[in-house]
Amino acid sequence: MSRLTGTNFPMRDARDRVVGSLPLVLNESVPNMAFAAAVRSPVPHALIRSIDAQPAREMPGVVAVLTGEDLAAHSAINPLYGGQRDDQPIVAIGKVRYAGEIVALVVAESPDIAAEAVAWVDVEYDELPFVVDPVEAMADGAPVIHDEWPDNDSGTWKLRHGDIETGWAMSDRIYEDTYVSPPASHVPMEPHVALATFDEAAGLDVLTASQAPYMVHKALTRIFDLPAEKVRVRTLNLGGAYGSKGGVKLEPLVAYAAWVTRRRVKMTLTRPEVFLTTGKHSAHVTIKTGVTNDGTIVARQVRATFNAGAYAASSPVGAGQAMTRAPGPYRIPHVWVDSTARYTNSVPTGPFRGAMTSQVCWAYESQLDDIAVDLGIDPVKLRAKNLLREGDVFATGEALHDVHFTELLDDVAHAIEWDEEPAPRSGTVVRGKGVALMIKSTLTPSRSEARLRLTTDGRLTLLSSSVEMGQGAASTLMQIAADATGIPTELIDAPFPDTAVTPFDMVTASSRTTFSMGVAVKDAAVNLRAQLDDLLVELLEVDRADLHHEGGAAGIKGTAPMIGYGEVLRRAELAELSGEGTFQSSEGMSTLDRETGQGRASVHWHEGAVGVEVEVDLETGRIDVLRCHGAAFAGSVVNPLRVKQQNEGNMIFGLGPALFEELTYDAGQVVNPNLSDYMIPSILDIPQRLTSSAVESDLEDADVHGVGEMTVPPLAPAIANAVFRATGARIKDLPMTPERVLRALEDTRAEEGTR
Repeated sequence: MSRLTGTNFPMRDARDRVVGSLPLVLNESVPNMAFAAAVRSPVPHALIRSIDAQPAREMPGVVAVLTGEDLAAHSAINPLYGGQRDDQPIVAIGKVRYAGEIVALVVAESPDIAAEAVAWVDVEYDELPFVVDPVEAMADGAPVIHDEWPDNDSGTWKLRHGDIETGWAMSDRIYEDTYVSPPASHVPMEPHVALATFDEAAGLDVLTASQAPYMVHKALTRIFDLPAEKVRVRTLNLGGAYGSKGGVKLEPLVAYAAWVTRRRVKMTLTRPEVFLTTGKHSAHVTIKTGVTNDGTIVARQVRATFNAGAYAASSPVGAGQAMTRAPGPYRIPHVWVDSTARYTNSVPTGPFRGAMTSQVCWAYESQLDDIAVDLGIDPVKLRAKNLLREGDVFATGEALHDVHFTELLDDVAHAIEWDEEPAPRSGTVVRGKGVALMIKSTLTPSRSEARLRLTTDGRLTLLSSSVEMGQGAASTLMQIAADATGIPTELIDAPFPDTAVTPFDMVTASSRTTFSMGVAVKDAAVNLRAQLDDLLVELLEVDRADLHHEGGAAGIKGTAPMIGYGEVLRRAELAELSGEGTFQSSEGMSTLDRETGQGRASVHWHEGAVGVEVEVDLETGRIDVLRCHGAAFAGSVVNPLRVKQQNEGNMIFGLGPALFEELTYDAGQVVNPNLSDYMIPSILDIPQRLTSSAVESDLEDADVHGVGEMTVPPLAPAIANAVFRATGARIKDLPMTPERVLRALEDTRAEEGTR
C-alpha cells in the first residue's frame, strides 16, 4: 500500500459537511427532554439583594427555577469551577461580577416557555463600582472583583534573560511604544450547547460541544463528588470553536439542572449569550527596544497587561504563555518581560486562535518597522539580521532546534514581490507592502493517549479523544493510522470522543493534535503490529524478519497468498487485538523559574510569517488587502492540502480582529453582542490574491507541527506595516477601522507640521 502521509487525503466527512448532515450536539434531541434558559445580570458589578422567582415557578410548563441560593444550599455540590482557579460559581451566589452573568436558571418543557419564564424572574441588585479596563484594575483603590485577590491579579509572570541595564547601555537608540488590542469574540457557527442526564445508578452523562471532554469530566467529578466511572462526557462534531469551547463552559450548569430535576436538560445559547460567555483577552502592551546603529537588537523590555474578565479561566497560565512569546522570534541578549492578567467586570476571556500571541506580536512587529525606518534599514533586512537561527538560545534560556524563520521571511517577501515598488495609483489611493513574523509555544506539558482496536472483520477502530471541529483532525489521524498499520482507511473507524470509551487527551487546542495525538497513534500502531507479528510468527512458523505486511494483510515475503488481519485473529481464536500509545511532553510552563522565566517552555515552537500588499484611501481611511501570503513551518507535512486550507483560513479569520472586530463596552455592558453590530469577515473581505506556503523540515525524524494558528498573529502587524509604508501613519490600536486610519493620518500630518 502506498503511503498516505504527504498526500492530499480528503476529509472523511466532507459530503456530510456539504449537505448539512453532520452530527452536531445542536441538533440532538432525546425523549422527555427539558430546556434551560438563563436569567442574566444587566449590571456589571453588584450584590444580589433578592430574587423573586415565584411567578416564573408558577407558570405552566416550568419545571424549576434554580438560583445561587438554591445552589449554596446543596452541601453535596461544590458550587465553584474554573480553568486554573475554581473561582466561578455555577450560578451567581450573592454577587455578580459582569453584565451577562447568570443569576438564575429556568428549566421548562419547551425553549419558548423557558425564555418567557426568564422575564418573570425579578432580581434586585445593590450596584457596586466597576472596572472593565485591566490597567485601571491595577490601580490603587480599583474595585475588587474577588475578595480572595484584592489586587485583581489573575496571574503574573516574569522573564529575566541577561541584564536589561547592560542592554540599555549597549544601545545606540532606544524606542518605547504602547500597543492596544481590544476584546473580541470567536463567533463559531455553532453556539455553546450541552445536554445532561443524571441517574442515581448510572451517574451523570453530558453530551457537549466541547474541545476538552476530559477537562469537563474532571470538573464534573469534583463538582458533584462522583467517582470517575459515574461521569461520562461525550461530544460530536463541533461547528467551529477557535478556542471558545475549550475548558468548562455550560456543562456544570446543565448537569446541575439535571441533578436537581432528574430530567434530561438541554441548554443552547442564543447568539448574544455566546458573546457574553467567553472572548479574547484585550491587552495593553508597552514595548521598549534597544538597538545599535547597525540594526542589532540588544535589549527588549515588555510590560503586557491582559484582561482576564470576571473569572480566571485560562488566564493564570495564559499570562505566562504570553511572557514566553513577547520577545518575538529574535536573537536578543537582554530581555525582561512582565506579563499579568487582571480581573475586571467584563466577559471572562480565554484562548482565541493565536492565543496570547497576537497581542504581543502586534506590538513587537509594528515597532520593528518604525525602528527600521528610523535607522534607514529595509524592514525585511532588519528582521533577517536579527532572526533566531538553528541552535540559538531563546529568551527562556532554551536552545532552539529545527528553526526556519529565515525561510519563512524569504517566502513571504518573495510572494509579495517585496523588492518591487507597488503599482502607482491616482487620486487619493496609495499602496504599500508589509511583513511580520511570529513565534508561539505549544501547550506544554501535555498528554495524549490513543488506542487501536482490530477485530475479526479486519476493521480497525481508532479511539482518541481529539475533537473534530472542522480542522480535519479525525481524517488526519486516520491517515497516520493507515500508514502505521498498513490498514486501508476505508477499513478504519474513528468514533467521537467519549470519556467512557476513548482514552485521555488533554484538549484539542494550541495546534497540538496532529503532533501529540499523531505520536500516540503511531505508538499504538507499533504496539498493535508487534502483537500481530507475534501471532503470525506462530501461525506461519517463520521468523519475524520474513513477514510482509500490505493492505491490512500479511504473509511470507516473496510468497502468496496473504492472510487478512481479521483472519489472523480468527485463527488465533481472538475476538480483538488492541494496541495503546501515549504522547507525554515534559517540563513546560509549570516548570519555569517563577522569578526568571527560565527553563524549557515548549516541546517545540511554532513559526509563522505573513506578507501583504494593501491599498489605503486617504479620504475615507478604508484599507483593502490586495494580496496576502502566509507561510508556516509545518515540520513533516501529513496532508499538504489541509495545511494550505489551514494557513489561508487563518488569514481570513485574522482579517476580522485586524480590521473591524471589537467587542465594545458602555457603562460596563457589551453593546454589540450580535452579528448586526459585531462584524466578521465575509467572502467580500477576502484578498484578491490569497496564497500560502509551508516550510518543511530537513530532518528525517522531524516533528509534525500544527498550523492551525500560525498566520493569524502576524497578519495585523503586516497590514499595519503596509499602511505605514504607504502613508507614514502608524496605527497602534486595533482594529484598524477607517476612523482610526484617518486619526493616524491626521496625527502624522500634525507631527510633520511641527518639524
